Amino acid sequence: MKPFLVIIVLFLSVSMNAQKTEDEKAIKSMCGCYEIKFNFAETFNYPKDSAHYKASKVKHETALEWAQLIEDEPGKKSIQHLLIVGKGMIVKHWRQDWLFENTRFYDYNGFEDWKYKTVSKNKVAGQWTQNVFEVDDKPRYTGSSTWIHIDGRTFWENTTVAPLPRREYTQRSDYNITKRTNVHEIVKNGWIHDQDNDKIIRDEKGNEYLLAQEKGHNTYTKVDDSRCESAKNWWKENKDFWKKVRTKWDVEFAKNKDIKLLTELDGKPLYMHLQKLKTDASQEEINSVIDSFIVTK
Repeated sequence: MKPFLVIIVLFLSVSMNAQKTEDEKAIKSMCGCYEIKFNFAETFNYPKDSAHYKASKVKHETALEWAQLIEDEPGKKSIQHLLIVGKGMIVKHWRQDWLFENTRFYDYNGFEDWKYKTVSKNKVAGQWTQNVFEVDDKPRYTGSSTWIHIDGRTFWENTTVAPLPRREYTQRSDYNITKRTNVHEIVKNGWIHDQDNDKIIRDEKGNEYLLAQEKGHNTYTKVDDSRCESAKNWWKENKDFWKKVRTKWDVEFAKNKDIKLLTELDGKPLYMHLQKLKTDASQEEINSVIDSFIVTK
């Protein structure tokens, strides 16, 4: 290789490593104790029967949440979110895994099933995949994009499809897909999760109808970690149980095939069945509960 080509290759390598370091710093900065403001409003709707359509109400809620870094490996960062409600009661919330140059995806299809797909390494060069999981660690949504560091801003933006969020599926069932445009932006006192969501009706043939659109703006303001002490203690006592749950799901994901799940069993969702297990439940007990929700073809 000619000397000037060597210099170019070395320059690009250093530049890419510096970019990755900045990306990892941004991801890990989402950890800690936060006061959160959740804000959602349905902005536009396009129902075929407008006389009987009921738009979702504007929603404003606040919360205190602890975001615990549970995996910190090269190319993988995993953050578990824990809500603190009332006088210190802990609710295991969502989890986000960040994978560097990931090529394996599970895309939500709208009928409690996720379609497995792969992409080429070139397509995700320099990108980070955000895999989001439910309270019981079953899959929710996934998307891959590049972290942007420019003009004093640090953000990641991606559009993907997902099941309905809890604030919606507990109130309505007239659509089955949320097409989410997520922006995670790191700011001086925390981070912002900005959303522009399409509420879509998808049929079994894949035909889609846009029913409505929604704006979401969630702010995470960092506060002293001492305010989340109860969540940190809860995680110490329960982390082994949830590691076993993740281990089971990892086995399923490693099969590299589509996944279809039951919504409920005996009138209860998966997280309620897991809650009935003891903290020291065995891997086999946990596997059995999760297996009962997996639909085999």
